[in-house]
Amino acid sequence: MNATALLDWFRARPRLTKGLQFALLAFTAGFCAWAVRDQWSKAGPLLAKADPIYLALAFAIVAVYYLVFILGWIRILDAWDIRITYRVALQAEMVSMLAKYLPGGVWTPVARTVALRRYGGVTDTPTVLASILVEACLSAISGVIVFVVSLRWVPDVHAPLPALLLFALLLTALLHPRIFRPLSHKLLKPFGAEAIDPLPFPLMLGLLLFYCGTWLIGGFAVYFMLRSLGAEVGLSTIPYLGGVSALGAIVAVLAIFAPSGLGAREASMYGLLLAVTTAGPALGVTLLNRLAITIVELLLFAAGLVGWRLARRLESRS
Repeated sequence: MNATALLDWFRARPRLTKGLQFALLAFTAGFCAWAVRDQWSKAGPLLAKADPIYLALAFAIVAVYYLVFILGWIRILDAWDIRITYRVALQAEMVSMLAKYLPGGVWTPVARTVALRRYGGVTDTPTVLASILVEACLSAISGVIVFVVSLRWVPDVHAPLPALLLFALLLTALLHPRIFRPLSHKLLKPFGAEAIDPLPFPLMLGLLLFYCGTWLIGGFAVYFMLRSLGAEVGLSTIPYLGGVSALGAIVAVLAIFAPSGLGAREASMYGLLLAVTTAGPALGVTLLNRLAITIVELLLFAAGLVGWRLARRLESRS
């Protein structure tokens, strides 16, 4: 049974599909609640001593990062003639963010595709999956770029630069038209995909710069987390901190068997943060960062869900 036939099988059984969706959502929400409680117990003593203003700024900037990041995906979909509203994109993105707490990397794209179909009526599954692939590649490449460039201001960093550069070059090659067309066709053929043309080079370059900017936003969040714990770091470290956030996110994605990269993301960030601060603040920031990510994702998901229900009620009344 191919992917298209499997989707048709589930569509023919709406009660079973809704039951599975509810069970998956309940399990994910439960795991998120456990993650928040677990990280809260570890970060509680730090929060008691943290500067509340800096901490509030850090959490707010994490939310800004997510709200801005979605714009890139909307632009990618628009280039392939799929036009969705920001509200629909936000809801689909947050559903996929929660799905990453399930072991296995497949749940994130599946959740976003299903959510986009439900909330936005988008049925072109192959193109949506291709957009997620392109978004992930461009975001990762831009993260490596930000990190490498930031080493000009933060020397003596112990990082596997050859491996990072090779990884970025591999992702760049995947986006090349001669590779992207046959690869996307082969990967997405089970979903009924035909040939998908790659994005125009000027658009990809613009998106690459855009995602570099999103990692700088992430750098500001980590900067204020460090400041909240009393670490003396300068503004010049923000690009480096953004690069650290990017590498942590890349490690979290690659660690597919760890829910949301739990442990792997924190270990990579901790080691890199030691280049700009001491062990105490570095460990504290890794805990605060995980707590901020989980709480913000839950809040944005809830906000998107409330907005969707309100919109449905208004449509039913009109």
